[in-house]
Amino acid sequence: MTRHPGILHKYSSKLVAFEYAASSNAKSKPHSLLFVGGLSDGLSTVRYVADLVEALEPTDWSVFSVVLTSSYVGWGLSSLGKDVEEIAQCVEYVRDYKASKHGGPGKVVIMGHSTGSQDVLHYLHAPNPLQQNPDFDDGLLHLARPEVDGAILQAPVSDREGLLALLKSGTPKDTPHALEGLYSQLVNMAKTQTYTDDKMDSLLPLDMTARMGYPPNVALSSRRFLSLASPDSPENPREDDLFSSDLTDKRLRDTFGMIVPRGLLKTKLLVLYSGKDEFAPEWVDKEKLLQRWKLAADGAGKHIWDSTYSGVVPGATHALSGDDENEARRDLASRVTGYLKSIE
Repeated sequence: MTRHPGILHKYSSKLVAFEYAASSNAKSKPHSLLFVGGLSDGLSTVRYVADLVEALEPTDWSVFSVVLTSSYVGWGLSSLGKDVEEIAQCVEYVRDYKASKHGGPGKVVIMGHSTGSQDVLHYLHAPNPLQQNPDFDDGLLHLARPEVDGAILQAPVSDREGLLALLKSGTPKDTPHALEGLYSQLVNMAKTQTYTDDKMDSLLPLDMTARMGYPPNVALSSRRFLSLASPDSPENPREDDLFSSDLTDKRLRDTFGMIVPRGLLKTKLLVLYSGKDEFAPEWVDKEKLLQRWKLAADGAGKHIWDSTYSGVVPGATHALSGDDENEARRDLASRVTGYLKSIE
């Protein structure tokens, strides 16, 4: 067990962000790194955040861990749209908070791990404010998202390709053939009744989603399942399908390629892919995939891809949580620290 002193900030009526405290002799920290975890993450669940806090101790940057409605077991009923609106609220809060302490808002960078990376890319590329859904009351406030000074994607792997890999390998309980039949059933159920008659989320059976590798304690809506599984990809990808290796160049232009036109990123984009990511199927060529993303991001005429620090982190697993990954965590922290210094 580890203790992390700090300040718990209430940035909206029901949501908080934890600012890791600096030591008593640390310098003033006018700049802010907002960390967003992946599916099932919450406060202090990603081990390397502590390494980032330590590496940034002598700098002007403080680290915030952001809790969203989708944190812990809430992701099955949430969406990227809801996530980015809450991140926007946190960005506004942190800017005001730092301005009250330092006379100015400082720099604010958002960093996503795993599905948090999908949040960060969605924040940067989606319409601002988000468009209303005519078929479903998604509960969005349709807030205008503020600009951020930087953005980091860490472990941006594809949920869809992870699911396809599971279908190929099977599980201790189910053969690949059995899983393929189960997957087809779930897709059919989700498409047949994505919403109830009064336009509320419909839920998939827990016993079926658990066999597909989803946690048995997470209620998964038809809408979020279809978004994560994206069964009509790559031709017609859903909202969450941002990082699959087989996506078309057009899809990449509509996502990475829209960062510059949206104008929400003031500097450059840092992308860090784990070299031994256990959730990335063996058929994914990581270096080639990063090059495709770079071409799409820079294709709007402005070079926003950070070529100095972006890349594959050797020896790193998805969340760099192993006891034998000290060097990988140092590498990650060094890249993030260098990137943040470059945009001050």
